[in-house]
Amino acid sequence: MGIFLVALGVSFAVIFVAELGDKSQLMALTFATRYRAWPVLLGISAATAVVHAVSVGVGYLLGAALPTFWISLAAAVAFVVFGLWTLRGDDLSRAEEEKADRTGRSAVLAASLAFFLAELGDKTMLATITLATQYPGWGGVVGVWAGSTVGMVVADGLAIAAGRLLGRSLPGKAIRIGAAVLFFAFGVWLAVEAFLGRV
Repeated sequence: MGIFLVALGVSFAVIFVAELGDKSQLMALTFATRYRAWPVLLGISAATAVVHAVSVGVGYLLGAALPTFWISLAAAVAFVVFGLWTLRGDDLSRAEEEKADRTGRSAVLAASLAFFLAELGDKTMLATITLATQYPGWGGVVGVWAGSTVGMVVADGLAIAAGRLLGRSLPGKAIRIGAAVLFFAFGVWLAVEAFLGRV
């Protein structure tokens, strides 16, 4: 139970931070201005659960195949890269805006499909893979999956609430800088942990 709770807490925090100012959070905000909140949140939850299940599976397989030191070092580098990626910021492309603007028969289906496609290869997917390499065993795998899924859904839920209340006037730059600093901190922590493990 211990590794499950640790993996759950860390994964929730990392993915919540990763999602702040991310492209899919911007999509959630856009969907919230066009659809009712609950169907959008349900669609996001379904897509996130599937994408993160695949991510955790990939991370678990990588973790089983590589030595711990190199996994931790690669994870540290990955988190620094995620921090730089977050500083750069994400914008919706014209096609993604049109996809979010399109009215369909089902807001749940529209949000699920849009989020599934937006998350493939996104930094939150890569961060989930990285986290899954750090927590071996079924407790770790399930904890990373649950924490990363809930972290992303909560972050996007906040974007939906903000979209309903405030429209698009959110302090994006401050959110990006804060999220990037947390990524850098996770990266440094993992690097120190990797080298201390070798001593």
